[in-house]
Amino acid sequence: MPRPIARVLLDSPVPQLDRLFDYAIPAELIDDALPGVRVRVPLRSAGRLIDAYLVELDTEDDDARTLAEVDAVVSRAQVLPEQLCTLARRVADRAAGSASDVLRLIVPKRQVRVEKAWLAAGGGRADAAVAEPDAAVAEPDAAVAEPDAADTTDVAEDATQDPESDVASSALSELPAVSETIAQYEGLAEALADSARAAVEAIPRLHQDGLPEWTRLLAAAAARTIADGASAILVVPDYRDLDLLLAALEVLAPDAPIARLDTRQTNPDRYRAYLRTLEDAPCIVVGNRSAAYAPVRAGLVALWDDGDSLLAEPLAPGVHARDVALLRQEQEGSALLFAGHTRTTDVERLVETGWIRAITAARRQLPRVVLDTTEDLDRRGQRLPSRAFLTAREAAATGPVLLQVARPGFSPTLVCASCRAPARCASCGGPLGAAHRGATPVCAWCGRGARLWACGSCGGDKVRLAASGSERTAEELGRAFPGIRVIVADGNHPVERIDAKPALVVATRGAEPLAEGGYRAVVLLDGSRMLQAPELRIGESCLRWWSNAAALAAPGAPVHLVGVDGAVARALATWSQASYARAELAERAPLRMPPSVRVAQLEGTGAGLRRALDDIAALQLPPDAVLGPVPIEGDDDGRERALVRFPYAEGARVAATLRAAVVAEAMGRRRARGKTPRTTLSVRLDVTEPDL
Repeated sequence: MPRPIARVLLDSPVPQLDRLFDYAIPAELIDDALPGVRVRVPLRSAGRLIDAYLVELDTEDDDARTLAEVDAVVSRAQVLPEQLCTLARRVADRAAGSASDVLRLIVPKRQVRVEKAWLAAGGGRADAAVAEPDAAVAEPDAAVAEPDAADTTDVAEDATQDPESDVASSALSELPAVSETIAQYEGLAEALADSARAAVEAIPRLHQDGLPEWTRLLAAAAARTIADGASAILVVPDYRDLDLLLAALEVLAPDAPIARLDTRQTNPDRYRAYLRTLEDAPCIVVGNRSAAYAPVRAGLVALWDDGDSLLAEPLAPGVHARDVALLRQEQEGSALLFAGHTRTTDVERLVETGWIRAITAARRQLPRVVLDTTEDLDRRGQRLPSRAFLTAREAAATGPVLLQVARPGFSPTLVCASCRAPARCASCGGPLGAAHRGATPVCAWCGRGARLWACGSCGGDKVRLAASGSERTAEELGRAFPGIRVIVADGNHPVERIDAKPALVVATRGAEPLAEGGYRAVVLLDGSRMLQAPELRIGESCLRWWSNAAALAAPGAPVHLVGVDGAVARALATWSQASYARAELAERAPLRMPPSVRVAQLEGTGAGLRRALDDIAALQLPPDAVLGPVPIEGDDDGRERALVRFPYAEGARVAATLRAAVVAEAMGRRRARGKTPRTTLSVRLDVTEPDL
C-alpha cells in the first residue's frame, strides 16, 4: 500500500547535509504536512531533532525501505514557496554553497503571534506547492549572463491592509507623473513592457520635489509594474537610499501596498513583512540586498547602484545581489533594471555581450564639472586650490556648499615629526591617528593609546598630523570662512537633510546629506588619496563616489574635482562613465582579472587545499588558472590561500568540483575526529578583489 513521504531540506550549515532527505509522514501529521512548511525531523547520526523545510511530497510502497518519521510540523504556514526554493538552489549551486545558507538570509525566524494572526486572516498563497529544486538547476551559470558565455524588514502601514481591498482583483491606476518620468528615458517603457534586462543611466539631478531623480525612476518603474498587476522588487544599498525611495513611492505610487525589508526592524516586523510577500496580492518590496530573494511574483526587479559594496553579501555563500537578480530574472522572466549614475564593469560586460540593453536619458542634463589640477597643494600645505576656494566662498553666500573628503575623524594618519615615517602602534603595527589636536595617538586597529610612542626609524618621540579627516577639515574651513556654519556629515555624525541657508557641509563619501534646492557648489577633495588605495576597482569606486556627489548639485552649480587627472577625471568631466567601464574591462581581459573571468578563492590547510586544487587541475582549465597557494599572513593555524580564475562557461563545472571538495573535506574531518588536528576548507566564488 502506498505511503506518503516528505522530502525535506535540513536547516544545517554542514555541507554534506545539503540535499533532500526522505522521511515518512505519520498519519496524524498528513493534513498539516504541506509543501513549504517548517518541520522537525530526527537526525539519526547525531541522535537529535533538527529543523527543516518540507520541499515536496511523494508516495512509495510501505515495504520499499525503512524511513524515519517526521517528528512534528512546526506550523501550517507555507513559508517556502516553489520559486524561492528553486532560486535558493540555483544561487547555492552557482556559488558552491548550501541552499540552507541562502534561505537563512531571507526567511526570518518564526514569530508565533505574528504568524497566528496572519493565518487567522487567511494569509497564504493558493498554489503554494513546492517542486523539487534540483530539477531546474542544470546550468546555474546560464542565468548570470548570456547562455554558455557568462554566466531585511518592516511593513509599511498600508501593507497591512486586506490584500483583496485594492490590488488583488484589479490593477492600480497609474498617475500621470509615472508616464512622464518613464518617458524621460529612451526605451524604458519598452523594456518594462518586454520584461527585458536593462542598464539605466539615471539623470544626475534633484527633482523639484527635492528627491533625487533616481528615486523617481525606480518608483515610476515599480508603479507601472504594479499597475499591470505584478509585484516589483526595489533593492538599494543602505537605509538612507531606502528612506528616499519610500518618499518617492509616496508621490508616484501612493495607493500601492509596500513591504519594507529593512535590517533596522524588529523581529516581529521583519517576519510580518516576509509573510506579506507570500500572498497573492501584488505589492512593492523595498529593501536591502536580501530583498532580491523576496518570494513575490515579480514583474520587475530593480537595483540601484550595484557597485556599492553593501550589496555584496558577506555571509555564506557570499552571492552579490546583482547575481541573485540575474538568476531570478532568468528563472521568472521579469523585467530587470540596473540603475546608477555610473556603470560597473560587471554590468558593462553584459551590455557588450548583448545580454543587457543600455538605456540613457532622452535629454541628458549633466553637472558642470571643473578639473582643478593647476596648483601643487601638498607643497603649499593647502586643502583648497584658489579657484575652488573662490567658488566655494561665492556659493556659500547664497546656500549650502558640499566638500567631500576621503576619511572621517580629525587626523586618521600620523607621521614622525622628525623623519616623516608613518607612526605605527607598538602592539599590533596598526596606524596611529588623533581624535583632535593635541590628543593622545590611538591605534586604528587595536584601539590602544600610545602615550610613550617612539619612532621605529629614527627614535623620535613627536608626531605630526599627516592627513585631514572630516573633523579637521571642518575646523580649518571654519577659520577660513568666518560667519558661515560648518556641518560635519559622516558615520559618527549622520545628517540626512539640510536647509537652503548658507553652510559648508564636510561629508565623507556616501554620507552626503540632501540639500534643499541642491548644493550651490560641490568640491571633491582627497581624490588623489582615494585613488591610491590598493584595490582593483578603486577607479570605478572613485568615479561612483564623485558622480553620486555631483548629482546632488543644483542645476548649473560648479563641481570641482581637486588634484586628479587621467582617465577617471576625464570620465567625470565628460560624464562618460560607461566608456570608462568599457575601457577598464578591455584592460582587465588580457590580465584575466574580474569581471572578464570569474575568480574563486580557496582557503584551507595544506593537504585539504591541495586535494581541491588537484580536482581543479583535472578540469583542464586554461594555463595559469591557479594562483598560489601561499600562506595566509598572520594565520597561526598554517592555513593557505589560492585563487582559481576560470571562464564563465566553465562556471558550473568549477562550482560543482569545489563543492564536492568541500563536502569530501568535511566528511574526512568527521571520520578522523579525535585522531588528527581539525582542518577546514572554505570556498568563495566571484571574488571582486582577488588577493593572495
